[in-house]
Amino acid sequence: MSLASATRSAAILSAALLVAAPALVPAARPSTARAADELKPFKVLLVAGGCCHDYATQTQILKKGIESRVPAAHVEVVHNPDKSTKATFEIYQKDDWDRGYDVVLHDECSADVTESGYVSRILAAHRRGTPAVNIHCAMHSYRWGNFREPVAAGADNAGWYEMIGLQSTGHGPQLPIEIAFSDKAHPITRPLADWTTINEELYNNIQVLPTAKVLATGRQTVPPKGKPGEPADPAAKPTVVTAAVAWVNEYGPNRTRIFSTSLGHNNDTVADARYLDLVTRGLLWSARRLADDGSPAAAREPAAAAAAR
Repeated sequence: MSLASATRSAAILSAALLVAAPALVPAARPSTARAADELKPFKVLLVAGGCCHDYATQTQILKKGIESRVPAAHVEVVHNPDKSTKATFEIYQKDDWDRGYDVVLHDECSADVTESGYVSRILAAHRRGTPAVNIHCAMHSYRWGNFREPVAAGADNAGWYEMIGLQSTGHGPQLPIEIAFSDKAHPITRPLADWTTINEELYNNIQVLPTAKVLATGRQTVPPKGKPGEPADPAAKPTVVTAAVAWVNEYGPNRTRIFSTSLGHNNDTVADARYLDLVTRGLLWSARRLADDGSPAAAREPAAAAAAR
């Protein structure tokens, strides 16, 4: 399928899903002034770009999906069309780049951006309290040194993994992933049901950090593969691979809330209502907008704004 066809397919699927998607936060009734006053703005910064994905389409799917589910939400998109692994973002050049946002949605694929000062500015915002949600290739960004081995706590190349809460280095083939929620009592997952994706990438887990808690695992059945130019052994059995695909983390001295999912390579996955529900609920929980029972909670001042006062 061509990129143009894939984009049109994603746009059609996205529109259908968004019409059917219920709002996660009830919209205020026009006749109820108090309800309208209580519907506080929810500002999301979505940063996306880099290698290997259709970010131009996916950012719009995410924006529409989140805003349709949370009437108070406004998703500001910062997209770099650079399709290399060295994509950087001008917004990160400022020390206070996170000012005024309730939560940051990281959707970068910048594996070869290794400037420590640049990465430190990103992490400093989350260390001081601005929550984050990380999706898919954000797990494979900002890495250097011997990142294919478990990084040591506090090491020079550990910072990004410590924010995410999990270290991943790669993935297998694109095949359906059976998703099972292992913690169904968490506010993010309470209303969500297990499902099986279309063909997707299952990211490996080199280590899950002690500050993280896994919410969902993925199971992928990989058929046997022969040597180059040779058929697979008919007696060979498929390999079953499992890995965490959604988790939460507490980061830094302020125990900043972080949610991550490694799912989201293909446009049709990103446009899936179940995926959009998961990401949106992760955003709300990270920003402390979900109560313990999973229902919408009262809005709070953005962490960066509070810290600046």
